[in-house]
Amino acid sequence: MLLGVGSDINYPPLQGFSSPSSSSSVFNNGDFSLPLPPRLDHLLHLSLILPNPTSCSFLSHFPVAKDEASRQYYTTIAVCTPPSPVKAVLDLSGSYLWFDCGTARYSMSPSSSHRRILCSSARCGAAQGGGCFNDTCSAFVLNPLTEVVIGAGFGEDAVVVQHTDGINYTSRGVIKFTRGVSRARNGVIALSIAPTSLATKLSADLNLPHTLALCLPSSSSSSGHRDFYVGGGSYFRPSIKQDLSKSLHVTHLLIDPVRRAPSYGSEFPSDQYFVDVTAIKVSFAPVNFNASLLAIDKNGRGGTKISTLTPYTVLHSAIYRALVGDFSRQAAQKKIRRAEPITPFRVCFDARSIRSGLVGPDVPAIVLVVGGNAQWRFEGANSMVRMSEEVMCLGFMEGGTSPRTAIVIGAHQMEDNLVEFDAASMTFGFSNSLLLRNTSCSHS
Repeated sequence: MLLGVGSDINYPPLQGFSSPSSSSSVFNNGDFSLPLPPRLDHLLHLSLILPNPTSCSFLSHFPVAKDEASRQYYTTIAVCTPPSPVKAVLDLSGSYLWFDCGTARYSMSPSSSHRRILCSSARCGAAQGGGCFNDTCSAFVLNPLTEVVIGAGFGEDAVVVQHTDGINYTSRGVIKFTRGVSRARNGVIALSIAPTSLATKLSADLNLPHTLALCLPSSSSSSGHRDFYVGGGSYFRPSIKQDLSKSLHVTHLLIDPVRRAPSYGSEFPSDQYFVDVTAIKVSFAPVNFNASLLAIDKNGRGGTKISTLTPYTVLHSAIYRALVGDFSRQAAQKKIRRAEPITPFRVCFDARSIRSGLVGPDVPAIVLVVGGNAQWRFEGANSMVRMSEEVMCLGFMEGGTSPRTAIVIGAHQMEDNLVEFDAASMTFGFSNSLLLRNTSCSHS
């Protein structure tokens, strides 16, 4: 596959997609259309390689912070040689690790550890790029922050990795990753099950279990730190002495047969995290809707996935309306008064009529029943969003009558929950709200 340069890029045809021929063309995968940029950019594709692979009993650890304005979660990692700190957004659905070279170290001086990935190399094949420009491995990649597809070349560079035993945090070693350019933000950390994601490569190159755990903060406060981990192990929090990994509720991860990113052909299965939601309850009462929406069909439609880039859970309209109806009725029984909706939410309540509880606002719990009959409970802290002193809104969104995915579990619903994705056993573990245990995802 040959990639052109300048304003007349010759974008080659990909199976199942249209073939744009100029900067004004549109890349279409049948689900949505995205404009292509007028020139080839450099991409950060993850291809982690250790010069001397080591075995470590500790899990890799990265701090997590929350940006209130964008409602995104990011980590700060040290990249290049010599190391330079870069902030990058966490993306559970992402396959490639990349940074904006205009704000990273690359714009100031060359990194002595940077190497481009050659088209003929085994790393290019592992990257599933499929393209070549100036003997540099290349691919079409979706920037999840701007929803624009870019053509990009792959390279690799160094990143500093921290390790922990679940209690103590130290800095260890340097591994290599690929470098790239985004037009927005400082970059993205890919955490999917793709062979090129940070989670996968850390597990492989550091000889760690292929396990990713997240504990997203509910506050943007700079005090303390929150975490994501690669490699499994023990997870401890202040005020409780038990290892949280021993008490997680566990269900199976599912495979969507069709990838969602428009840079791939439909013959590839998805790299994203789907869970087997079988029913929804409000408190203990089942919500009635067409349960077939929860299954993934042969075309990759339906099902439930988990996304850190989606601020609030998005539901198929039929599911949303049934849920909202049941929630509102039970809220009325608790003498909670309705209020005028505030954008972007459609269902809001008078905050003065809502009592406070151990897990935030005292409202009916929303429960996802998953395979194995485990129950993921969203209490008030994870279901409600305070919009003003007088108004709280239900933090769930209506996704229309024909969304690609029936339920997208958003980041707000994951806050102060420890969640673990085990790609080896294809299982998903969750703690339910840590507030119930008098702790949270923030710790000193």
